Amino acid sequence: MEYSQHFSLQHLTTFKTPGFASHFFSFKNEEELTSIVQRNDFGLISNHYKDILVLGKGSNLLLLGDVNGVVLKNEIEGLKITDESTDNIFIEVGAGMDWHHLVLHAIENGWAGIENLALIPGTVGAAPVQNIGAYGVELKDVFKSLRCWHFEDNKWYQLGLDECQFGYRDSIFKRGWKNKTVITSVQFKLSKNAILNTEYGAITSELGKMGVLKPTILEVANAVMNIRNSKIPNPDVVPNAGSFFKNPTITDKQYEYLKTDYPEMPYYKLPDGYKIPAGWLLEKTNGRGYSEGSVGCYEKQALILINTGGATGKDILTFSKKIQQSVREKFGIELEREVNMAGNLLA
Repeated sequence: MEYSQHFSLQHLTTFKTPGFASHFFSFKNEEELTSIVQRNDFGLISNHYKDILVLGKGSNLLLLGDVNGVVLKNEIEGLKITDESTDNIFIEVGAGMDWHHLVLHAIENGWAGIENLALIPGTVGAAPVQNIGAYGVELKDVFKSLRCWHFEDNKWYQLGLDECQFGYRDSIFKRGWKNKTVITSVQFKLSKNAILNTEYGAITSELGKMGVLKPTILEVANAVMNIRNSKIPNPDVVPNAGSFFKNPTITDKQYEYLKTDYPEMPYYKLPDGYKIPAGWLLEKTNGRGYSEGSVGCYEKQALILINTGGATGKDILTFSKKIQQSVREKFGIELEREVNMAGNLLA
């Protein structure tokens, strides 16, 4: 366990924006977490500041400035098989484990279900918070349960699929339980008999380029990684937090109106409307490579906002609001941020 005051968080987020935590703790197991919350001063600190921020790899976080409260860095790792059947394998994974490392481990063992989620940055514990998804697969599709500590209730919970209230890039942890819990482990149900999902996005096309006719889960993952690497910069080289905005959903009426002026507009049909790629909307407004000061849209994917050097959280937030305004004025569509935010705006 580590404890520090006025601790710099800049190196713990992939956007690399400045900000300090009033109180910073890290923990490697549930026992260390328990000892933190049972400290005499923890209650006083958390009651005084109110805010508790749980950090994994900071890959989906825009740090606006200082966090005047408690920051908990989750470093719980480990994986164990909890059950097994003819068709499925059930595993429990520490919430601090790197998500992509879990994907690779599953592939090495022939466990299918998360290969489409390869190369998504972040930790296992962050995956259910965001209900991460890519190429036709979401976390909820393989989710069984999770274990978490609730700070206000001062107790442990084991939550199942329905209790997590998963939605599109959404869960109970982004709403009613936001900043009130820390996830310590997640259980998954993976398949021994792969049913591959290759129809979404460019996977089929990429597999064709690879010369693959009957793909394995490894080849599907490789195709996904090829696509992601072609669109998303390495945050260690170009600071970013991946897709900054969610793909918006519009009504049938909105779609019919827009397709008159934009017949080439891509879409995904939903039962109650149409999902429009946010990246396409941005390309039709500000465009790839558009920048102001130290913030810009990535040259290969406009949906990726990048810190080109020395940007603050306020700089990136201001830039994102201009992007939203451009899309609103041109298409009448309101973009919602996918990236989470924390900290007080720096002056």
